[in-house]
Amino acid sequence: MMICFRNSLVGSCLLLIAFACWFNVKSSEAFGTFGFDIHHRYSDTVKEFLNTDGLPEKGTVDYYTAMAHRDHLFKGRRLAASTAILTFFGNNRTYNLWSLGFLQYSIVSVGTPSLKFLVALDTSSDLFWLPCDCPNCARYFNVSDGSKIELDIYSPSNSTTSKPVPCNSAKCGPTRGCSATLNACSYHVSKDNSTSTGILVDDILRFGTDTIPQDVVDVPITFGCGNNQTGYYLTHRGLNGVFGLGMDGISVPSVLANKGLSANSFSVCFITDGSGKIKFGDKGSDEQKKTPFNLQKSNPTYNINVTQIAVGNNVTNLGFAANFDSGTATTRLTDPTYSFIVNNFNSRITEKRYYYPSGFILDYCYILSANLSTYITPNLTFTMKGGSQFTVTVPTVRFEEKFGSVYCLALFKSEGINVIGQNFMTGYRLVFDREEMVLGWQESSCDSTSSKIIPQIRQRAPQQQQPPPPPPPPNGVVRLSSMTSGLMAVILAVFSHNFIVLS
Repeated sequence: MMICFRNSLVGSCLLLIAFACWFNVKSSEAFGTFGFDIHHRYSDTVKEFLNTDGLPEKGTVDYYTAMAHRDHLFKGRRLAASTAILTFFGNNRTYNLWSLGFLQYSIVSVGTPSLKFLVALDTSSDLFWLPCDCPNCARYFNVSDGSKIELDIYSPSNSTTSKPVPCNSAKCGPTRGCSATLNACSYHVSKDNSTSTGILVDDILRFGTDTIPQDVVDVPITFGCGNNQTGYYLTHRGLNGVFGLGMDGISVPSVLANKGLSANSFSVCFITDGSGKIKFGDKGSDEQKKTPFNLQKSNPTYNINVTQIAVGNNVTNLGFAANFDSGTATTRLTDPTYSFIVNNFNSRITEKRYYYPSGFILDYCYILSANLSTYITPNLTFTMKGGSQFTVTVPTVRFEEKFGSVYCLALFKSEGINVIGQNFMTGYRLVFDREEMVLGWQESSCDSTSSKIIPQIRQRAPQQQQPPPPPPPPNGVVRLSSMTSGLMAVILAVFSHNFIVLS
């Protein structure tokens, strides 16, 4: 049913309805049935008949911004009703890759046409960056089964929606530099003696709703176009990009929240087989445990307070503060916390101690007896500020050597800050709630039906083939001409603001 509004247009409404009914009857009498093409209001066909002033060019950032704004207006109610959970489009899984530094990775789609990138998930970084027009960046990496995964390199010139962030942009800020030759805002990030340097660009990052099938949500975002990487970024850890999940306004979770596309919260979930999931807008459940973040005004991080430590039945009120950092593979703690844990852990292990050659970062390792396939370790539990307990489900890592199996306490001594790495996060759905400023956690299998096999990332272009000619219409069926269908599209576009379709 169609209802007309605005009294001044009632005559036009009735005329349009009468014309549609007459045309339908006449066409049905003459031809039996008819069809017509449907065009989007920003399509080239509509632009042929309308003044294009003010209409964004297809494929540009402004085009997708307008589309996202339209989707936000018309789908906002439905997204809000479903708590607006967003994931990476096509695949929200995470993969723990030993050959790439034991970190958790996800596949993201960026640009127009979109390319896929395998990015390391890093809660201690703010900026999302990709390798960009860099001749020395990795084009592939080898996986454990001997196969090779090919990787793409981002290039602004190959994406029709890419544009550099100018030096006078508010996104540049006082902490960033300026590339005078490119007139673009520059960036520099570093972690663990590895660096990425380049410029900031705007482009499209593709998300999807947490539904089956997914609805596409293309989001304009700002990220780093890294044309110069050093250290681990060239060899394994984050070699195809890093996805910053920190609290700064430039991070992707902040962008999604500021655009009203999701709640200002996200969750990660890792399990022992190396797979996991990431969801944006996830605020967890009422059953989850919580502890508040310690917020520093200058550089806010996901820092929490531990008030008590228990190894087996030995408990101490020795407290410490630590960052929850998915971008660090193995947990690192300073003394006296480190010594309390390793000494009490070691005293409760019955297997023979094993010493790796110098340079191996894990000091407390043990040889598993040949007749054993599993082993038992003492519980390691942290009591957080507020009283909730966090029990480390996977405190060890296992290695297969020529003489048998060796397992090690996956903890090493830090001379700087305390970091809870992604290995101690395993077995939990962790919620980084930036609205309530709390860390939430709940034991979870992360929907373990997810595959842990990483798919091929780089898409090969299909061979170009001539499309077959369209089949002739069946008897009694005729399609409107392109001119007629174009005029119908224009009529609908002109009157779209004056009609409401009620279902």
